[in-house]
Amino acid sequence: MNALLLLIPIALLLGLGGLALCLWAARSGQFDDLDGAGSRILFDDDKPIRRTKP
Repeated sequence: MNALLLLIPIALLLGLGGLALCLWAARSGQFDDLDGAGSRILFDDDKPIRRTKP
């Protein structure tokens, strides 16, 4: 029974910490564009690369 008095507050603190980190990540823009980086590689650039002659 004494172990529950220690483990329940620790579990609540860890849960609230995880919730706080998730909310911080959502507010800072971590989840804004999940598909953009993966599909950006599939599109060609509009401008060709110019090579200079040495």
